[in-house]
Amino acid sequence: MYTVMVVDDSPFIVDIFMTMLERGGYRSVAAYSGEECLEILDTVRPDLILLDIMMEPMDGWETLMHIKNRHSLRDIPVMMLTAKQLTPSEAQEYGIYIEDYIMKPITHRELYDAIENLLNRRRMIEMDIRMASEEGIDQHLIDEYSRLRRSIDINRRLLKILENTYKIYDENATVSDEIGMAIKSMDLNIRFQERRLEEIREIFAKKR
Repeated sequence: MYTVMVVDDSPFIVDIFMTMLERGGYRSVAAYSGEECLEILDTVRPDLILLDIMMEPMDGWETLMHIKNRHSLRDIPVMMLTAKQLTPSEAQEYGIYIEDYIMKPITHRELYDAIENLLNRRRMIEMDIRMASEEGIDQHLIDEYSRLRRSIDINRRLLKILENTYKIYDENATVSDEIGMAIKSMDLNIRFQERRLEEIREIFAKKR
């Protein structure tokens, strides 16, 4: 059974998500602030953290960085679960640290699908890494493959959220040049990563 930590400064919201998780067959742990989250992580190791952004005094982004800056915690996957609209600057700054960005409200099925997609992706990457190691692939190349697989998946998700938020493809929507350029730059970077990932896959294939 997977353990999921829910971090939100609203007890009502925490209760809702803990109930949803328990109905889905997950074990849940509650934290009602960023500070309490970090304290609990001293003794509890969840398989996943659902982290709200709009908290006080320590918000979700600051909490996220405390988690990722601790060597013992940085491998725990974190999903931002929030009603706050994502900005291009947040996507660029924090995209490498998170596994997904889920907008509230969310249905039971959407939550379960998001968690299972995350866990399945991690299992698939671990399997690919194990196979590559057994075939004698250079460790630096394996590490790069792992980073790219994860980065492309989450950044494609973040890009889609930004495109929907700012209605990029709506002819009647007004988008500032700064936001438009940021989204275009993000798209180009993802395409570059995808090309590099394909090159690495070709190297892996030649070893088989």
